[in-house]
Amino acid sequence: MFIAKVTGSVVATQKVAAMTGQKLLIVEPFRLDGESRKKLVTTGRTFVAVDPLGAGVGQMVLITQGSSARLTPETKEMPIDTVVIGIVDQVHVEKKCVFKSDDA
Repeated sequence: MFIAKVTGSVVATQKVAAMTGQKLLIVEPFRLDGESRKKLVTTGRTFVAVDPLGAGVGQMVLITQGSSARLTPETKEMPIDTVVIGIVDQVHVEKKCVFKSDDA
């Protein structure tokens, strides 16, 4: 699993039948800052993820990739590689809060 920020969305009017009605998001994985260990920083990569939860742009989410992305009841029949499996409220490392959503 990875923590990622939703940075955008994808609109595809033509797609395979299994993907009809699925929301597609652009997500950017984040990691713990190796020097300060007090904040999350971008990895500089982006992915397209299926979003069965309804996350929005700017939110931090949990994603999973590879064959694990097809293990949820919502995605088991889809040809996908990345899925949103949670919306992040807070992240704590070594008893310090390194991320807290505006909604938390």
